Amino acid sequence: MPFIPHTNEELRQMLDVIGVDNIEQLFDEIPEELRCGELRGLGSGLWEQKITRLMQDKAREDGQPLCFIGAGAYDHHIPAAVWQLASRGEYYTAYTPYQAEASQGTLQLLYEYQSMMTELMAMDVSNASLYDGASALAEAVLMAVRANRKSKSRRILMPASVHPHYRATVRTLVKNQGIELVEIPYDPGTGQTDLHALAQQTGQDFAALVIPQPNFFGILEDVDALTEWARVNSALSIALVNPLAMAVLSPPGEWSEQGADICCGDGQPLGAPLSSGGPYFGFLCSKQKLVRQMPGRIIGRTVDLDGKEGFALTLQAREQHIRRSKATSNICTNQGLMVTTATIHMSLMGADGLASVAASCHDNLLLLVEKLTSLGEIEPLFSGPVFHESVLRLPLEPKRALRTLAAHNILGGYDLAAHYPELGNALLVCATESRNEADMEKYRRKLEQVLTSRQGACATMTKFD
Repeated sequence: MPFIPHTNEELRQMLDVIGVDNIEQLFDEIPEELRCGELRGLGSGLWEQKITRLMQDKAREDGQPLCFIGAGAYDHHIPAAVWQLASRGEYYTAYTPYQAEASQGTLQLLYEYQSMMTELMAMDVSNASLYDGASALAEAVLMAVRANRKSKSRRILMPASVHPHYRATVRTLVKNQGIELVEIPYDPGTGQTDLHALAQQTGQDFAALVIPQPNFFGILEDVDALTEWARVNSALSIALVNPLAMAVLSPPGEWSEQGADICCGDGQPLGAPLSSGGPYFGFLCSKQKLVRQMPGRIIGRTVDLDGKEGFALTLQAREQHIRRSKATSNICTNQGLMVTTATIHMSLMGADGLASVAASCHDNLLLLVEKLTSLGEIEPLFSGPVFHESVLRLPLEPKRALRTLAAHNILGGYDLAAHYPELGNALLVCATESRNEADMEKYRRKLEQVLTSRQGACATMTKFD
C-alpha cells in the first residue's frame, strides 16, 4: 500500500467537507455483529528491513514442495523471458484503455494474442479479458442461450465430469436468469461422458452441450461424437479445453465435420504461475457467425487515412459493458497483464514448443502412474485415455495419505471425496514437464512408507483384537 502522508489537519479538512465528525462515521452502516472489534495479538510496527526479513523467513518455512496437483491449475515451467518482459512498466501497469485507439501498443498485443488463440483452437474469432476459466464457461453458456435461434429453451447439458468449481460458478452466474443446467453422468468404467445417458436426451430442446477436453478426471472425451450429437439435436457445442492440450490434440474447430461452435477455458497453462490461485485469465473463441454475441474485447486491424496500419476495438466499445440492458457481458475486470504473458509465452514457445511441452506432460504422467501402481495396492480408476492427469484408487483415505506426504514437502494430488464421494478413495494426480523421474521416485518412496505404516497399524490392531 502506498504511503500517503496526510496530516491530522488535512484529515480534519476532508471530514469537514463531507460533513462527518470522524472517520468511524463513514462505516456506521456496517452492523455491529459484523465488526471484528479490536485487533489483538498484533505486535508493534516494523521497519522495512525487519518486515522484509520476517517475510523471507516465513516463505522459507513454507518450503518448495513438489507439486503433483492439477485440477485446473498446473505447475508448468515458464521461460525467464516471459516475466522479464511482462514486468516492464509499460506492460505491468497498463489498464483497460478508455480511449482505446490511443493505446495502439495494447491493442496490437491483444490482436496478436487473439490471432494465436484462434490458430491454436482452429476457431474464427477470439476475445480478450475474461476473468478465469470458470467465468469464461459461464459467459459461453450465456452466449449460447442468446445465440441459438433454433432453441426456445434455456437449458444447458453439463457433464458431471466438468470441473466442480466451474459448474458451481456457472450455476451461480446463470441461475437468476432462468437458465437450467442439466447434468449428464460419466461412465464409471471409462470416466468419459456417458453417451448412453446423453442419447436419452435426444429429441429434447437444449440450447447447448458443454464438452470438456480433457475432462476434470484428465480423461479424453469422444469429442467428435459429442459435437455431432449437439449438431443433430440443434444444440450449440461449447468446448471447454486445456489450451496446452490443444497443441497435440484435435482443436475444437476441427471436432466432427463442422467443429464446435464456442470454445472456452483457462489460460493459466500459458505462462501464468500458480501464485496461490491467481490471477489467471479466461479465453473465449467462437465461429464467425456468433461473433456479435461474444462478450469482452475484440480487436481488429485496419489502415488509417494515410495508409498506416492501426488497431481498433471492433463491433463494440468498452463502455458498452456498463450499459447493462444492452451488454453481452458485464465483466469489466482487466486481465490484460495475464494476456500479455500468454502472448509472450506463446511467441517464445511456438507451435512446436507447446506440442513438446504437452508431450512431456503426458510422458511424465504415464511414468508417475507406473511408479505409483507398482506399489501393488494402487490402480487407475478409469480405463479411458488421459492427458496429464489421472485418477488413482488408494487403499486408504486420500486425505490421510496427503497429510503425511505434505509433511514431507510433497503435494500428492487432489482428493476427490468432497465432489465425487461415489468414487471412494480416489485421488487425482498430475505430472507436468516440470517434474522429473527423481521427483516421481521420491513421491513413490514416501507413499510406500505411508502404505507400510498403515499395514503396520492394521496388524497391531488385529493383534490386540
